[in-house]
Amino acid sequence: MNSSSQPRRAERNRATKETSIRVALDIDGTGVTDIATGLPFFDHMLEQIGRHGGFDLTIEARGDIEIDAHHTVEDVGIALGACFAEALGDKAGVRRFATAACPLDEALVDVALDLSGRPYLHFEIDPPGVKILGDPPFDPQLVEEFWRAFVTSAGITMHQVLVRGKNTHHIVESTFKSTARALRDAVRIEGGGIPSTKGVL
Repeated sequence: MNSSSQPRRAERNRATKETSIRVALDIDGTGVTDIATGLPFFDHMLEQIGRHGGFDLTIEARGDIEIDAHHTVEDVGIALGACFAEALGDKAGVRRFATAACPLDEALVDVALDLSGRPYLHFEIDPPGVKILGDPPFDPQLVEEFWRAFVTSAGITMHQVLVRGKNTHHIVESTFKSTARALRDAVRIEGGGIPSTKGVL
């Protein structure tokens, strides 16, 4: 277990018959990212996590995207969530709770989260069903799969709610930016003890 005085870093490798994933995370970084998943729009969204979360983040992924992007997106979520859990360690001193709502033009997504140790996702976002153009195009339905995999692996309770929005790209990007800012606040060190009446998170 880490304590607040130790570097909050982790690296994970995940290999299956469908994907090969490497994730390296430094929670106390400066927002430097190096992302390559074979899905350009997804890369752009993952960059939001690092940049707006203030995390140094490296993600390398190879998957069967010629069949479908689902396996790659979900497995990246699993690996990234595992890195968060490992890097946070016993969570001593963290703020724990946080909310954020970052607009992108007409779109606004509200995010509230708790580094609770209890995985739960409430995903109340229903963007238009059109795929986001790119090579290959990105299915916005995969956004929920990514965040569900992430919170399950990281042990985070998270609520993501669409306040308003019309453009699918804007809605998805607001989701990632809002979540990144909430994570940034939640992992901030404010004290020395574990912020729970149970004494453990």
